[in-house]
Amino acid sequence: MTRTDYFNDPAAPKANSIVPAVTAFVINKAGEVLLERRSDNGRWGMPGGVQEIGENISETVKREVLEETGISVEVIGLVGVFTDPGHVIEFSDGEVRQEFSLCFRARPVSGEIKVSSESFEVRWVRQSDIDSLDMAPTTRRRLEEGFREAPTPCIS
Repeated sequence: MTRTDYFNDPAAPKANSIVPAVTAFVINKAGEVLLERRSDNGRWGMPGGVQEIGENISETVKREVLEETGISVEVIGLVGVFTDPGHVIEFSDGEVRQEFSLCFRARPVSGEIKVSSESFEVRWVRQSDIDSLDMAPTTRRRLEEGFREAPTPCIS
């Protein structure tokens, strides 16, 4: 399935769903962030996905990061809550989702990087290299908030 992200685009299709989702801001001891080049749109992003019935949100973060990157993480905080109705995601199956994303701060505890069916590439990225990567503006915003390390989460 492919996806197209729209951000404050008047030509964007109208949302027809809202789904609780997570992204993970995972930082290693070298200060690098874990990113993946997504197979659904070819752009760089943070590991994450939708919450499944029967799991709590922390379990969602751990499951998604492990499935998509091969890295087991510990959730240690909340970067922010991102619910901007100007960000919609159109999927090839006809779903158009309004953003509802909780971005969690996490640290790696074990594992080795591996590519999944959801990614073309997974790697640790230095903050100074992020600007050179193709990614959605909403991903850049989450990364900026994560690196900012504010004492309270961003709510938008």
